[in-house]
Amino acid sequence: MLTVMTRWLDPDEQQTWRAFLTASRGLMETLDRELQRDAGMPHAYYEILVRLSEAPNRALRMSELADAAGSSRSRLSHAATRLEAAGWIRREDCPTDRRGQIAVLTDEGLTALRAAAPGHVAGVRRHLFDQLSPAQVDQLRRISEALADHLTGS
Repeated sequence: MLTVMTRWLDPDEQQTWRAFLTASRGLMETLDRELQRDAGMPHAYYEILVRLSEAPNRALRMSELADAAGSSRSRLSHAATRLEAAGWIRREDCPTDRRGQIAVLTDEGLTALRAAAPGHVAGVRRHLFDQLSPAQVDQLRRISEALADHLTGS
């Protein structure tokens, strides 16, 4: 039987880990709360609308959209049902794969996104960038890219 020694976090690492958890959770909860209050949508829906707005013809296969938005396919399907009911997206059958569906951002969805974006960007600026020096912003970008590369296998 193989025994593995656990590399416990030292006090500095433990403090860093907890600060990271508190900051990342707090930031996302604050941005989500503000989007709900100001635009009537959770951050997850905003992310879906953004991804569709940036896609060619404002359309993506549902599976691609789930991956791009960092969502499970079932969670995306549930969100798509709500977004469709709001008139912000529509789903179409995929012409090349009978099992697939394509999510398309409607004009109403683009209007909702454009209305939500200024407040959301102001919140990101206020709660993240305005709290950091230019050097810290650069460090945060480099740290985030290193973590993203590791976690996505790039």
